[in-house]
Amino acid sequence: MICYELPLSERIRMLLRLEDLFDKIDFFSARDTSFEHHAVLVALFEILDVTSRSDLKSDLLQELDKQRIMLESLRSNPEVSEKALNHILQDIHTAFRGLLDIPGRIGGHLRDDEWLMSIKQRMSIPGAACEFDLPAYHYWLNLAPEIRRADIKDWITPFTPIRGGINIVLNMLRNSGKNCYYTAVQGLFQQAGSEHQAHLLRLHISSEFPCVPEISANKYALNIRFVPWRSDHKVEVYEEDIPFELTFCSL
Repeated sequence: MICYELPLSERIRMLLRLEDLFDKIDFFSARDTSFEHHAVLVALFEILDVTSRSDLKSDLLQELDKQRIMLESLRSNPEVSEKALNHILQDIHTAFRGLLDIPGRIGGHLRDDEWLMSIKQRMSIPGAACEFDLPAYHYWLNLAPEIRRADIKDWITPFTPIRGGINIVLNMLRNSGKNCYYTAVQGLFQQAGSEHQAHLLRLHISSEFPCVPEISANKYALNIRFVPWRSDHKVEVYEEDIPFELTFCSL
């Protein structure tokens, strides 16, 4: 099965982008080659750009506090595990305190590093991170992988509270939805109703179908059109009945 996620708010869109970038850093930093560690810096600079465009810290603090209050109200519910509830509340408390302890702007430790910022500036030019453009960066890429990984850890560790807050919010969001099963008749599906005011849509489809979903949703209706995955395909709609699973997720 392939899962497609569609954020229905700009805030969730940003959190999903950051989640993807942090995952890429985890993957590439565990490798040894200079190409993979270069990919780490590319993702790191993208995180810096994304987090500089909004008050992410304040948004996460508000959302974590909202979820804490909601979860505390469940203590009297006999169907809720006290142990599981305490565990998630402790995670929220840890993330909340970590966010409060971040000094100044998110990523300020990177912006204060002139060497990193010189590399970031050159990387904004296509192909401008070659050895003749950035000899000091080329030297770093030829250091032992352990040394590069230690530097990467120093650069990424201050983002830990941000990542922790993002993980909590997205996990709670994904677990909030109810799974529904539908069929797109000849590749098309439409539905009206207020439930489309969700924050996130999750669509699962079998990888056996050579098509991808094009989703549009607002508070009045949901429209899904499955199209062939090849961009040069002349058929506009995948003209077969397609079973799929859909989840509306809200915080």
